[in-house]
Amino acid sequence: MAATGDGVGVGSAYDGVAELYATLFRGELAGKEGELAAIRQLVAAPPVIGRGLPVGDLGCGPGEATELLAGLGVRAFGLDLSVGMLAQAQLARPGHPFVRGTLTALPLADGSLGAILARYSLIHLPPAQLPSVLAELRRVLAPGGLLLTGFFAADPTLGDTDRPVPFDHKVTTAHRWPIDTLAALFREAGFTETARTLRAPLPGERFPQGTLLLT
Repeated sequence: MAATGDGVGVGSAYDGVAELYATLFRGELAGKEGELAAIRQLVAAPPVIGRGLPVGDLGCGPGEATELLAGLGVRAFGLDLSVGMLAQAQLARPGHPFVRGTLTALPLADGSLGAILARYSLIHLPPAQLPSVLAELRRVLAPGGLLLTGFFAADPTLGDTDRPVPFDHKVTTAHRWPIDTLAALFREAGFTETARTLRAPLPGERFPQGTLLLT
C-alpha cells in the first residue's frame, strides 16, 4: 500500500513520509476481516498451491501484507518504488525479500507470479496510464493465477459519476475509482472478475473502499 506509480515524484513523496507512514499504519490490516478473507482466497490460486510460484505484494509499503502472505505458507516478496518504504520494510521484517520496482515496467519474467496483491498501489497512477499497467500485471501473472486489488471507490454523495476522481491524498494525488469502470479496464486487459466488495468508510476513512479479485 504505497508507491508503485511511474516517475520520481510518487516515490520521493513516499520517501519523505516513510517512517511516519510505517508507524501510523502498523497493524492496519488486523481488523479488516473481509480483506483478510480475500487475501486467504488469493493465496489458494492453483499456480501458488500446485506449482509453488511466488505471490508478489506489489506496492508493499512497509511490508505488513508481505509478512502476512508469508505467514500463510506461501513464497512472497514485496515490491515498491519508494526507497524509504523499502528501508522501513527491511528494518521491520529482515527475513522477507523486498525489491525496488515500478508497475510500469516490472522486473519480473512473463508468467512468473502465482498471485498478485495490489493494495492501493494503483491509486496514484494517472488514469490514462492504467491500461498499460494492467497489461504489465497480466504479463507477469501465470495462467490461472489471481490478482487482488484494493482502492478508494467513487462516492456518489460527492457527485462522483463513472469517471475516476482525483483527490488530495495525504502523500500525493490519488484517484477514487468507480468499481464498474475499474473492472471494465481489467476486463480489457484480459482479466476475468471473480469477486468484488464495496463498503462504506470505516471510522477515520474518508471514502468508500472497494476490492476486485480477478484471474
